[in-house]
Amino acid sequence: CLENTDPRTRGRAIQLLSQVLLQCYTLLQEKEVLHLVLFYENRLQDHHLVVPSVLQGLRALSMCEVLSSGLAVSVLKAIFQEVHVQSLLQLDRHTVYSIITNFMGTREEELKGLGADFTFGFIQVMDGEKDPRNLLVAFQIVHDLITKNYALGPFVEELFEVTSCYFPIDFTPPPNDPHGIQREDLILSLRAVLASTPQFAEFLLPLLIEKMDSDLQSAKLDSLQTLTACCAIYGQKELQEFLPSLWSSLRREVFQTASEKVEAECLAALHALSACLSRSVLSSDAEDLLDSFLSSILQDCRHHLCEPDMKLVWPSAKLLQAAAGASLRAYHHVTSSVLPLLLEQYTKHPQSSQRRTILEMLLGFLELQQKWGHVEEDESTLLSLRAQVCSVVFSALTDPSVQLQLVGIRALTVLGSLQGFLSPSDLELVVDHLIRLALHEEDSQSSEAAMEAAGSLAPVYPKVFSACMVPKLEEELQSGVSSSEGEEESSRDHCSLRQRCLQALAAVSTHASIVRETVPVLLQHLRKVQKGSEAGSAQAVVSVCQSLHRVALQCQQDAESCWHYHQTVVPCLLAMAVQAALQESSRPLLDKALLEEEVLAAMVPVISAATTHLSPELAAQSVSHVVPLFLDGEVSFLPQNSFPCSFQPFQDGECLEAQRRLVALLMAFVCSLPRNVAIPQQERLLRELLALSCSCNCPFTATTAAKCFAGLVNKHPEGQQLDEILQLAVNRMEPGLAEGPRRMQALTLLLWVTKALVLRYHPLSSHLTDKLLGLLGDAELGPAAADGFSLLMAESPDVLHKGCHADVRIMFRQRFFTDNVPKLVQGFHGAGPDVKANYLKGLSHVLNHLPKPVLVTELPTLLSLLLEALSCSDRVVQLSTLSCLQPLLLEAPQIMSLHVDTLVTKFLSLTSSPTMVRVSPLLPLHAPLLCPLCCPPPCLFQAVRIAALRCAHALTSLPTTVLLPYKARVIRALAKPLDDKKRLVRKEAVAARGEW
Repeated sequence: CLENTDPRTRGRAIQLLSQVLLQCYTLLQEKEVLHLVLFYENRLQDHHLVVPSVLQGLRALSMCEVLSSGLAVSVLKAIFQEVHVQSLLQLDRHTVYSIITNFMGTREEELKGLGADFTFGFIQVMDGEKDPRNLLVAFQIVHDLITKNYALGPFVEELFEVTSCYFPIDFTPPPNDPHGIQREDLILSLRAVLASTPQFAEFLLPLLIEKMDSDLQSAKLDSLQTLTACCAIYGQKELQEFLPSLWSSLRREVFQTASEKVEAECLAALHALSACLSRSVLSSDAEDLLDSFLSSILQDCRHHLCEPDMKLVWPSAKLLQAAAGASLRAYHHVTSSVLPLLLEQYTKHPQSSQRRTILEMLLGFLELQQKWGHVEEDESTLLSLRAQVCSVVFSALTDPSVQLQLVGIRALTVLGSLQGFLSPSDLELVVDHLIRLALHEEDSQSSEAAMEAAGSLAPVYPKVFSACMVPKLEEELQSGVSSSEGEEESSRDHCSLRQRCLQALAAVSTHASIVRETVPVLLQHLRKVQKGSEAGSAQAVVSVCQSLHRVALQCQQDAESCWHYHQTVVPCLLAMAVQAALQESSRPLLDKALLEEEVLAAMVPVISAATTHLSPELAAQSVSHVVPLFLDGEVSFLPQNSFPCSFQPFQDGECLEAQRRLVALLMAFVCSLPRNVAIPQQERLLRELLALSCSCNCPFTATTAAKCFAGLVNKHPEGQQLDEILQLAVNRMEPGLAEGPRRMQALTLLLWVTKALVLRYHPLSSHLTDKLLGLLGDAELGPAAADGFSLLMAESPDVLHKGCHADVRIMFRQRFFTDNVPKLVQGFHGAGPDVKANYLKGLSHVLNHLPKPVLVTELPTLLSLLLEALSCSDRVVQLSTLSCLQPLLLEAPQIMSLHVDTLVTKFLSLTSSPTMVRVSPLLPLHAPLLCPLCCPPPCLFQAVRIAALRCAHALTSLPTTVLLPYKARVIRALAKPLDDKKRLVRKEAVAARGEW
């Protein structure tokens, strides 16, 4: 066949040979390769129908390791001379590029021996290429030609022309493109070529300037990004001729553009130009191009800074900051001219709005100085202007304008971060200003910003803040408000000042030495509240606990601070709580603030945060004290441990109810320990917690005991001991669930133990979940059991989450969904009409917490049930279902379109409600320990209306042809909620109706 006169037959023969070679090229010997190469080179002169198969054979041979020296050059010469590549089909052209790529990877020195002839040959091969798949390979070859120092000879301009003709890339991939080539891939590949050598500069820079002036935003962006990339390898010589034109184009774009993207890229390009000129080494007689370039920028921008109300002031400031930020030399040049001008303008303009603009510009230049750290005395303009800068910043801090104060606080933070800039007297003033703003400024924004600034500066100047700020805050905390107009107002002001003092003490505790000063102050204040020397109230204790919690979080990154905090705070809190509980047991008329649920709930995160980051060794040391305290009343490790009677929280007796409440603190501690820390007497502790959770009449205590039991079970190692304690729990729960006065306590325990086991994939979890599913048909416990599915799926705030080292397996929600949703659906279909709502509520809770991609795949089978849930009279079910449907409308429009008629009807019926009914303030089982009086429940009817309006809004993401028949009806129906009594409902109605 190879000798057949018919070219098609010869082509098929060579195709067969080439396919064989592609399978076995690794087995060929050197002589065989030589013979085949000579044959294939000769065949390149054959009929054009034969050439594609010849190229496939050469591709196989190009991958042979035993290819003799000189054959690679021979093959490429033959291709360059005999094949008109651009007349071939795409796949055959790709084969040519593959042959070249293979040889460049293995025969680099041989190809370099061709000199510029190789470059010229490739230019001929690539010239006219249009297919994006081939262009990606061709661009990579050009990039390698340049970066691996192949000889370009006199063909630099030709190589540039053959690649730059594609700039800027204008490519939109076809729909459902199997190759997956994106426009961005081509852009980046071409940019790598254009920005790979300074030899292209004389041709590329005029092209970039031309494209910057284009009306197409994409062309502008591509040009600017390419210029930025080029500056990384260019020097003064390449840029010199084009600097005026480049600056003119950049300035015009920043001054005139309405696009933030274009502005950002212009500033990045200017920064790159300035950096490039800063890097260049100057000879003694050469012109300093950086100096002249920055001078031209100053000449065009400086005068606009004198017009703080005009629109060009910010563009000018941004341009100057972009240029100045490129190098320390550029920074000194620009700031020596700009900083004195800004300080002068600040003094000239008395209006707060103008001063704010000027100070924000000044702040931008101050932030640039941070890049170089320490302020150099010999060159810094900033240091010579220290007194003026400080004066301007301090005056902003005392201005009545809150917005100017906020900018002043930011500027103060930056000045403080510049080592060596603020003098000791300046630092004292800084502390005074921060205390005044934090404690006495009426506006909360300024107060909070001042506290944040104190937290940022404290690690920089720990001695100053320890010696000056902490004592003054302590004094303010003790003194309160000295002057007030009336008693009631005085009390209110005193509470506000105390609250701010506590927040400020926490905010400034960002250094180990300061923590040692602030924590005793906070604990001393807590003792005063407990003893009644302050107006004892739960809220006062909660405020201290919130501050202690913030300090604990700030200590977690430093092991030494964390251990010191734990040793200091945890025993103190336990001692005060035990003291209060024992006094309550013996003298019930004393103040009970420390025993209120709200206060214990505030203590929980403090103890938890103080424990989670302990090392296993230190945690073991601490647990050896805390657990015996609760089991045996061992109080010796507590400070001030002379208590009126023994501490026995797990003993029976009504008088011990106050002590049992402190199990919440035990939960906070033991459930936050690392998993590898052994808990002493763990089996006894588990049995005591189990008994308490089932027998206690107080819902708070029973719930915390159940949570503590669940937290320990979740981390308990596998084995017989765990099986025994779980069997014991099941034996206690099952009778309690069946009948008796404590069915709710038994359900609470069931939910928390089930969650603990579901998280770790324990085999018993399926049995307990089935028990929970069975309770959905119970008339008394059914609604609570349905809400329990939310507990199982949601993130718990205080136990059983990764932050407290719980055993949480990946994708436990997906597994729970797969195992239990079919049972929920089956139960719904078989349930009586009075309990069907429980199954719908449970289902909606599970779906609401499921990752949306998983839910989308299951949507076709569940959508009918979700739509039925919208007709349920239970508002919680409606709200949960609406929350589930809204993202699905955006992520699965095709499936949702099939049910658009039902969706429109259901959503519109829920967007307005004739009555406003509040739900009773019951605390959900899975909620954090909060006081219902402090967190009034929202109006469920209002929440349902808002969710329904959001779903009606999300409907507009469905295909327009699906929606048009409903447009008039929806717009008419959404007119009613525009007059709703609640502002949030009206806001959603406006958005939804406007979109329709």
